[in-house]
Amino acid sequence: MVENQLKKAKKAIQSLWTGVCNIFGFKDTEDKYGATIHTEVTLFENLPCRLSFKNISQTSQTESFAVSSQVVKLFIAPEVYVPPGSVIEVTQNGVTRKYKHSGISAVYTNHQEIVLEAYKGSA
Repeated sequence: MVENQLKKAKKAIQSLWTGVCNIFGFKDTEDKYGATIHTEVTLFENLPCRLSFKNISQTSQTESFAVSSQVVKLFIAPEVYVPPGSVIEVTQNGVTRKYKHSGISAVYTNHQEIVLEAYKGSA
């Protein structure tokens, strides 16, 4: 009975997810000269998800201007393993952006929360 209620709760939570994401990891491979290169590989595609944005009201003052910060969280199914350092491309409300996962996910019964930061791309 409890298991059935948890399934219903999970379904209700995930029905609010309006986004989809693709998750990319990195794999070390050797090129034809024997050098190790960092290659991006697709781990998951088109997973249902939701982004949440929270502005932190406390600002820090620099010499020329005040800086405020924002926390971006990804809500995704708890059974999906997203390694730290992964690149996550999220499309929500018609907007596609890339983020980087830089920590340990908070995994709950019905979802997991992953704090993201803007992905700057490779140098």
